[in-house]
Amino acid sequence: MRGLIVDYVGVLDGTEEDRQGWRELLGAIRDSDVKLAVLSNEPEGPGAERVKADAAWYGVENVFLSGETGVEKPDPQAFEGAADQLGLSPKECVLVDDAIENVHGAVQIGMIGVFYQALERQAVELRSLFGLNR
Repeated sequence: MRGLIVDYVGVLDGTEEDRQGWRELLGAIRDSDVKLAVLSNEPEGPGAERVKADAAWYGVENVFLSGETGVEKPDPQAFEGAADQLGLSPKECVLVDDAIENVHGAVQIGMIGVFYQALERQAVELRSLFGLNR
């Protein structure tokens, strides 16, 4: 796997403890030469600016918002567009999302889908998928 695409609302916008945990996890994944992106159905406006600012705090440079792209998850074009902007095929990417229909949509185009429920659970899964030993 060469790319990790993460939803924002319901995943990265949790408690301060979870946010710090995500920041450390994303840093470790990025340090293993994986490209990172946030993919959100956020419309344009103040919410979009918060998503971009938080993505930067997490060390994620690539942010794809439906309000800017005109395509919402679970439309396959949303996932394909994010992978393409990372310079990767969908089969090289993992998507983490708290909406099962979005995970299903990503899997249908060849991504590995991770259904987000709790950071501790998904951290174990992501460390395994990206070959991290911590």
